[in-house]
Amino acid sequence: FLFQLVWLGLNVFLFWWYYLVYDVPPKFFYTRVLLGRALALARAPAACLNFNCMLILLPVCRNLLSFLRGSSACCSTRVRRQLDRNLTFHKMVAWMIALHTAIHTIAHLFNVEWSVEARVEEKGTLAAVLSSLGDNPNESYVNFFRKTIGNPVGGLYVAFTYLAGLTGVIITLALILIITSSTKTIRRSYFEVFWYTHHLFVIFFIGLVIHGAGRIVRGQTAESLAEHDPEICYKNFTHWGKKGSCPIPQFSGNPPMTWKWVVGPMFLYLCERLVRFWRSQQKVVITKVVIHPFKTIELQMMKKGFKMEVGQYIFVKCPAVSKLEWHPFTLTSAPEEDYFSIHVRIVGDWTEGLFNACGCDKQEFQEAWKLPKIAVDGPFGTASEDVFSYETVMLVGAGIGVTPFASVLKSVWYKYCHDATNLKLKKIYFYWLCRDTHAFEWFADLLQSLEVQMQERNNAEFLSYNIYLTGWDESQATHFVVHHEEEKDVITGLKQKTLYGRPNWENEFKTIAGKHPGSRIGVFLCGPEGLADTLNKQSISNSEADPRGVHFIFNKENF
Repeated sequence: FLFQLVWLGLNVFLFWWYYLVYDVPPKFFYTRVLLGRALALARAPAACLNFNCMLILLPVCRNLLSFLRGSSACCSTRVRRQLDRNLTFHKMVAWMIALHTAIHTIAHLFNVEWSVEARVEEKGTLAAVLSSLGDNPNESYVNFFRKTIGNPVGGLYVAFTYLAGLTGVIITLALILIITSSTKTIRRSYFEVFWYTHHLFVIFFIGLVIHGAGRIVRGQTAESLAEHDPEICYKNFTHWGKKGSCPIPQFSGNPPMTWKWVVGPMFLYLCERLVRFWRSQQKVVITKVVIHPFKTIELQMMKKGFKMEVGQYIFVKCPAVSKLEWHPFTLTSAPEEDYFSIHVRIVGDWTEGLFNACGCDKQEFQEAWKLPKIAVDGPFGTASEDVFSYETVMLVGAGIGVTPFASVLKSVWYKYCHDATNLKLKKIYFYWLCRDTHAFEWFADLLQSLEVQMQERNNAEFLSYNIYLTGWDESQATHFVVHHEEEKDVITGLKQKTLYGRPNWENEFKTIAGKHPGSRIGVFLCGPEGLADTLNKQSISNSEADPRGVHFIFNKENF
């Protein structure tokens, strides 16, 4: 929250500062005569645009963030939690860019209209005299529009023949397409549309850098100001240049500044893409494809030099499906295993294509050499990496959102199989919410293994898990009631019975707080935004003001 407040404060400061820069000093006195307050209202958001365009690429430099996240020298737990909110910040910056673009564009529409009108205004006014400067030798112009064409033709002429106008139209259209295709509905249902339109950012940044090269915003030069005080001389504008009167004012355009703001992040992002390309060229071998219930497949893969931590994610490309698209998947394997794996739920065109490319739509056994080539970029760090930094954690997964915790629980299992004496983590509260009974099947085996392992080591209390079924029909309900008294659960085969409905989170938090007074409890979620809001609020309301009291630290997967 503090970081966001600082960012908002800097936006407010830059807007206020640059508004005053163009609205007060005598340098732009004559420019303000032509354009009025619209000059400052165009330039102030331009400064904020430079600032936010400098920031927009940094949250998506995944390799840089993973490096910072893994560097204990520069990243405390609190800083790492901020890094985990990279996509949230990316979206906030994008909306801020949209806001300032709207203000900047509207203000410049007025600027263009008034500049065009000033060129065709009747002679004898100060605006007409200023607009005519530059028509004669040894004069410099203040009005960038040099034609004598009225509106609306003059405005269209500026929009499509001037560098500033043309690039402004292009980058505004690119921004509109990028933002409108980034809505949750488009991302979920038409990911390809989101993916391709998002790469219009290349056109956006090229246009942004050259947008100010035309220098259409002009102010009086320092030399001219020394001998021509506009606040005095504007009263005698009809006598400018005559003996004993004020000399004709001279003007120059503002040099382009945007490139100074964005060249650093653009270079970092270029390095990021080069690293991604290099990684994508490394050979990946699919060793096993497992078809799970609930339209889910598991890909087990190997790659030379691949090292991972729990809860990390990778980006996957399958050229047989699409040569350009990369999709993020959480790793479901543990660092202790000799392969890495992902679980893919079939929910769209790309995942359907991967399903078919792996031969999962066929009944016969698929030979390994027939499996498609896969490119992998990653792994990248997420909030789940910090699970082992706490003594007590709450892991909450919704549907396929359980995948990062598969990696965590597998790693715990391996640690207990070998030696868990150095394990800081002492207690796990695991919650899994699913709408459909089939979703439980692929994960139940892992939970059964953990259940047996903990009992054998007389530490059954280490893992408390609650599985919630949030959707069922009448026939299923009757079946559940009939078999409720059996030793093992009718759905999962576990000793812990499946619960029906949704958790009472307030009761859960209060119960856990009562069992672990004075503890820092990590709350980790991979699930929808609505559940994230609920858990975040409960984490805050159930944390004590006393530093020695219980504190819930909320973390959410973002990728």
